[in-house]
Amino acid sequence: MRAVPYESYLRTRRIPHIWCPGCGHGIVLKAMVRAIDQLGWKKDEIAMVSGIGCSGRAPGYVDFNTLHTTHGRAIAFATGLKLANPSLKVIVVTGDGDGIAIGGNHMIHAARRNLDLNVVLFNNFIYGMTGGQVSPTTPLGCSATTAPFGNYEHPFNIAELVAAAGGNFVARGTVYQPVELEKLLLKAFEKKGFSFVEAMSPCPTAYGRRNKLKGPVAMMVDLKERSVPLARAKNLAEPELEGKIVTGVLLDRDKEEYTEIYRKLTARLGGA
Repeated sequence: MRAVPYESYLRTRRIPHIWCPGCGHGIVLKAMVRAIDQLGWKKDEIAMVSGIGCSGRAPGYVDFNTLHTTHGRAIAFATGLKLANPSLKVIVVTGDGDGIAIGGNHMIHAARRNLDLNVVLFNNFIYGMTGGQVSPTTPLGCSATTAPFGNYEHPFNIAELVAAAGGNFVARGTVYQPVELEKLLLKAFEKKGFSFVEAMSPCPTAYGRRNKLKGPVAMMVDLKERSVPLARAKNLAEPELEGKIVTGVLLDRDKEEYTEIYRKLTARLGGA
């Protein structure tokens, strides 16, 4: 792995971070920084937006233009930023609760519009920071503070949801495979239109302990064992994919991007 000047991208006075030991969120953040370094983006042309939750701490550690918004509203704020200044490289970091529960409506409509946003969703199966409640991705039967007898709601397949809503690029990776995750993020950041990367990240504290998992190392090994590359998954029957995490680029298409359509409209109306 090449040397990356992390210090030039991070607000080192905020380090050490507040993420729990064994949390994978720092791995996602480093993969994002490495992808940005490869692209050569200038820090002043990047805006990183987050909502509330464990993932929402990420913008506090990077030396970009950053915006820490209210719960579930990161994409709404990011939409305003992108429309006001289309030249900005806007990255939204969100979680499975922040982005798909209270923020789910914003997610599907930003994807439907195909707005040029890069959304990175840290999926750890639970509301980690705000109390350990069930999230839309908590697996069936697993425990949470709001499901002491087990979760009885079927979870979302977030990547399929975003793809169906209309995004241009959808991918999924895990923190066990940080180099592959970096490659997926690089492709997402290069893509014009709505790009979405789901990063599977363990939560040993709020999720692992409640579900009697054997600690951070075991949870990382579980990510490894359950991950199936898309090329292999295509040759497996549906029962064989039960409980598996399909990784890779799940969708890559080229619909016209929303701000371009919007500029054409304003130009036409201005000349009328």
